[in-house]
Amino acid sequence: MKKTTLILLTISIFLFFSCSNTKPTDAGDIAPVYFTSDISSEGVMKLFEYIKDNVTGDNIGIKVHFGEDGNAYFVPATMVEPLCMALNATLVETNVAYGGRRAKTETHIELARERGFTFAPIDILDSGGTLELPVKGGSHFQSALLGKNLENYSTIVYFTHFKGHGLSGFGGCIKNASMGMATPAGKRLMHRGDFPQTIQRNCNDCGICVQDCPENAITLEPLAINLNACSGCGMCISVCPRRAIVRPADDEKTRIFLEKLVEYAQPAINAVNSVYYNIIMTVSPSCDCVSSPKAPFISDLGILASTDIVAIEAAAHDLVDKAHQCEDAFLNVNSVSGKHQIDYAEQMGMGTKKYKLIDIDKK
Repeated sequence: MKKTTLILLTISIFLFFSCSNTKPTDAGDIAPVYFTSDISSEGVMKLFEYIKDNVTGDNIGIKVHFGEDGNAYFVPATMVEPLCMALNATLVETNVAYGGRRAKTETHIELARERGFTFAPIDILDSGGTLELPVKGGSHFQSALLGKNLENYSTIVYFTHFKGHGLSGFGGCIKNASMGMATPAGKRLMHRGDFPQTIQRNCNDCGICVQDCPENAITLEPLAINLNACSGCGMCISVCPRRAIVRPADDEKTRIFLEKLVEYAQPAINAVNSVYYNIIMTVSPSCDCVSSPKAPFISDLGILASTDIVAIEAAAHDLVDKAHQCEDAFLNVNSVSGKHQIDYAEQMGMGTKKYKLIDIDKK
């Protein structure tokens, strides 16, 4: 009996340390995902104690989202400030492919400063040009166009708001590493051909979609989208309160878009040592890039940290599903399931869906 216990203990220790690195976890292993219900900067720092040995090098970038004008649901600057100061890190982002202040480096940084991100340097990665990296084993891309300044960093901490998204069902660390690290040209390539559809009978001419469309591609009476102008960003889907603008009822298009996100994330996390946070708070059906987001449908749940991007996405989705008491919360609120992101990322060798949730509050 003692011999069996010793063997099991040895296996457990081996699994823990073999998963406590930033290399993708093998599909047969179990990745630790650390959790706290303390949604604060103190909670962030408590979790950091469990992953800090994986943050290496002298030039650390923290990938954040500064939130679109009008959006109040993004993760506030105060949450990341102590971590940033402790690591002497730079806040990193990329410009968007549509209009607004986040489309140009100068005004993007101006917006970030207005929102309290004043405690560290800000690097808009594509301001230095384009870094083209190979996608290994992809079906849709042979290479990805990322912000060139990515190559200046030894570690990237993906500090991600886990929330909904009108096109991808949900947006977590995978989306933060794909759309979030791509150049505007790369973002357009991921969105290419993914145009929304209109349902005239649901439209009450409220005009929110017209106001929020970054390409001025929408007109009313009747509701119509100019596909020659549309970039496929999905902003209108996220803001429409009556589901008069929706994703195409085409499962194949959804699958392809989700796979494109994963394929762009792969070279980003492989090029630079990476660790991950998912902050599950103010979980709106809409992305932080939406200026008129829908109200949160889940109250604050907690923060996750891991060195495995697949495991942390799976754990975050499971927690939201449990809180919403359904099998796919984002399918319920957005009529789009994003779970194929997780499956495909595992298939692409980026990590494992098998995780052990470690509640540090109980230690």
